[in-house]
Amino acid sequence: MSDLNKLTIAGARDALRKGEVTAVELTSACLTAIEGADALGAFVHKTPDVANDMAVAADARIKSGDAPAMCGIPLGIKDLFCTKGVASQAGSRILEGFKPQYESTVTSNLFGSGAVMLGKLNMDEFAMGSSNETSCYGNAINPWRRDGSDADLTPGGSSGGSASAVAADLCLAATGTDTGGSIRQPAAFTGIVGIKPTYGRVSRWGVVAFASSLDQAGPMTKTVRDSAIMLSAMSGHDAKDSTSADLAVPDFEAMLTGDIRGKKIGIPKEYRMDGTPAEIEKLWAAGADMLRDAGAEIVDISLPHTKYALPAYYVIAPAEASSNLARYDGVRYGHRATLDAGEGIDDMYEKSRAEGFGHEVQRRVMIGTYVLSAGFYDAYYNRARKVRTLIKKDFEDVFATGVDAILTPATPSAAFGIGEMTDADPIQMYLNDVFTVTVNLAGLPGVSVPAGLDAQGLPLGLQLIGKPWEEGELLNIAHTLETATGFVSKPAKWW
Repeated sequence: MSDLNKLTIAGARDALRKGEVTAVELTSACLTAIEGADALGAFVHKTPDVANDMAVAADARIKSGDAPAMCGIPLGIKDLFCTKGVASQAGSRILEGFKPQYESTVTSNLFGSGAVMLGKLNMDEFAMGSSNETSCYGNAINPWRRDGSDADLTPGGSSGGSASAVAADLCLAATGTDTGGSIRQPAAFTGIVGIKPTYGRVSRWGVVAFASSLDQAGPMTKTVRDSAIMLSAMSGHDAKDSTSADLAVPDFEAMLTGDIRGKKIGIPKEYRMDGTPAEIEKLWAAGADMLRDAGAEIVDISLPHTKYALPAYYVIAPAEASSNLARYDGVRYGHRATLDAGEGIDDMYEKSRAEGFGHEVQRRVMIGTYVLSAGFYDAYYNRARKVRTLIKKDFEDVFATGVDAILTPATPSAAFGIGEMTDADPIQMYLNDVFTVTVNLAGLPGVSVPAGLDAQGLPLGLQLIGKPWEEGELLNIAHTLETATGFVSKPAKWW
C-alpha cells in the first residue's frame, strides 16, 4: 500500500487487522511526512523513537488478537496534554524545560488502546488564541492556500497545529482541546472534522488548564467515523477529575447508521448575523436542505441570549485563566528569571511571568484579575455567570421542544492570512468564536463538518450542536451531513 499516511483511522484499522500493513510501516510513513513538513510548523516536539517503540508493541498486540480500534494508529498530541518524559509546554516559554513525570488521562486512554504518539503539536499559548499566532514556537501554518496566492494562512486556534497536521496527512488524527471553539474553528479552517464532547465526557486531568469550567478535550480527524472511533477511546470516567461524568461510554461508531428520518434540526435565528459572508449563509441553507432531503425536519428556533455569549465568555474565561495561571511563578518548575543584585522574591515573580507569558496571555490574565477584583466581581464576573445560566436555559428550552440537534455555521469566515488580524483590535480576533462559545458556556457537544469551499478555494465548515451526552446521535447526524456534502477536497501540497 502507498501513501499510508493518507489513510483514515477506520481504513488503517481494517488494513492492520487484515495484515495488509503493519503499525511500524504506518508510523514510518507518517514520520517521513513530518520530516518534510517543517514549513507548516505543526510538530514542535518530535518523538520518532517513542513512536517506533509504540508501533512495535502495537504490532505484537495485533498479532496476538488483542487489538482495540485505535491499536497501531499514529497520532499527534496537542502540546497542552501532559505526556510522560516528553516536553509539555502549552506553547509557552513559562513551561520551558517541563517534562511531566505522569501521563494525562486522555493520552493514557489512547496509548492504553495501542495508539502511537508521533510527537507534540503546536498551539496558541495556553490555548488562548484563534489563529495559532501566540505560540512560543512560532506560527502553525494552514496547508490550504487561496487560489492563485502563496500567502500563509492561519489553521485556526488554539488547536492549529493539530488541524494543520491532520489536514496535511502528517498523522491519521490528533488530540485537540476546545474552550470556546478551539477544536471546531481550526477544523473548519482546514477541512477536517472536530468534535467537542459534552463537558465531563472526557477527563481534563493532565491537560494544562486555561478555563476549567469550559475546557474539554476531543478528537480532530479526517472523517466523522474516525471521530467516533477516537472519541470512544478518549472518553470515560476518571476519579482524578472531579468534573468527570460517571457514565458508560457508548460505541459511537456503531451509532453511525446514516438514518436521521424524523429527527428535528433547529436553525437559530440569532445566528443570522450582520456581516456574515453570503457564501456562508448559502452553505448553511444548503446544509439544512441536505438534512431535510435525508428525512429530517428543519425548524426555526430562538436562542435569545446568544448576543450576550461572547462578552460573557470573555469575562468568565479570562477570570478562570487568571486563577489557573497564578501557579506559574518561577519557583517550582518552568522559566525562572535571572535576578539582579538586591532583587527579591517579588521581583522574581514579576520578571519570570513578564518574560514567560506572551502578550495575549498577559492581556487575558489582566482582564481576569480585574473582573475578579473587589468592586468589580458583581459588576462583571457575577453578571457573566448569570448570563451563562440564561444561555444554558435557552438550549434546554429548545431541546425540550423535541429538537434533536442545531445546525449553524462553524465560523464567520474562511481561514484568514497570518498577520491579518494580529495588529487589529483584539476584539476582531475574538469574534472568530461568535458561533462556538455558546456550546462551551452550556457544556454541550458540538461538531464541525467540512461542507464546501469558498470562492477562493478554502474550506468552510458547518456546526452541529447536540443534546448533552448524546454524542452518538450528534455524530450520526454529522455523518449524514458529511455523506450528503461529499466533501473530499485536500490542500495542494506546497510545503
